[in-house]
Amino acid sequence: MPQPLKYNKKFDELNEEEKALLEINKKTIADFVEQSSSISDVNYATRNAHAKTYAAATGTFLIDKNIPEELLPFFDRDKFDLTIRLSNANLKIKNTGKDIPAYGFAVKVKGENGGLIANFPLVNFPLFPMNSVSHFLKLFTAVNRFYIKKWSSFFSLAAQAVKTIPSVCTLSFARNILKLLGKRNDFILSFDYHSVGAYRLGDNMIKIKLTPKSVDKNFGIKSKMKDSVKNYFQGHDYTADVLIQFCYNLKDQPINKLNVEWKDSPYLKIGEVKINKGQLLDSRDCNIELLSFNPFESNVFFQPVGKIQRLRDEAYKVSMQTRKKINKLLHGKNYE
Repeated sequence: MPQPLKYNKKFDELNEEEKALLEINKKTIADFVEQSSSISDVNYATRNAHAKTYAAATGTFLIDKNIPEELLPFFDRDKFDLTIRLSNANLKIKNTGKDIPAYGFAVKVKGENGGLIANFPLVNFPLFPMNSVSHFLKLFTAVNRFYIKKWSSFFSLAAQAVKTIPSVCTLSFARNILKLLGKRNDFILSFDYHSVGAYRLGDNMIKIKLTPKSVDKNFGIKSKMKDSVKNYFQGHDYTADVLIQFCYNLKDQPINKLNVEWKDSPYLKIGEVKINKGQLLDSRDCNIELLSFNPFESNVFFQPVGKIQRLRDEAYKVSMQTRKKINKLLHGKNYE
């Protein structure tokens, strides 16, 4: 096997234009969160992505007994405690109609005495629709402004959306879109979940995939997703394999080209995620909405890699600070 490519901070560096656009975007994130209660018609400030919580639960990360010896320093225990949040990617919470099948499986890995080791916000689509940081920031800013200002900013949003078309015209993207359309009605826990971008594993760089075991894709198909998840965990355990791919070269496993899948890098199983039945948390508890899954709050050797990934740090912080400022008055209350 070839040696994995080593992490270099140059993979993360933003240029001056990108930094300036990020500052503009952060302002629109704060504006969105400040108005999110009226946007979603709820009595609390929401996240500006993955706003809708389907469920939160405690779980366990069980390390595989056959894990390669060189990985043991990163997984020095047999198991780790987890906090997990299942969500929908939409910025706006919809309580009527069917949600788009864009789901999140955010994982908080905790060590001894509950100390944070890593956050991994995973999603059910393995690719990202653009590689340009500037285009993404302009689009995300336009989306935030559209929700705040409505139709007065529609043409700006449309202009930025058109610029994404070349990035989604790849074989990988088309194949995964078709796969998602075929699974659009499937149960949320039957999907694979992906890190999309790369993460550090020490000095190496990896992608992460979560593959469930024996979950009926038709479970609760006639119920609302939130009710289906609750019913599932009342009577079923959930188990998923945790798989990783290593980056060996940038041609086959690009770090800053997120619209194509990695190739020629086999998946390696490092463990399992287990959620036992009855481990659901009360998703109406305001403390669930105050949870942060910022991957940059992780141990340095588990943090994200790449320019698009770098944007997450500031975006998560602004969103969290604004939500906390607004929602702290609700501490101790439940969200209905």
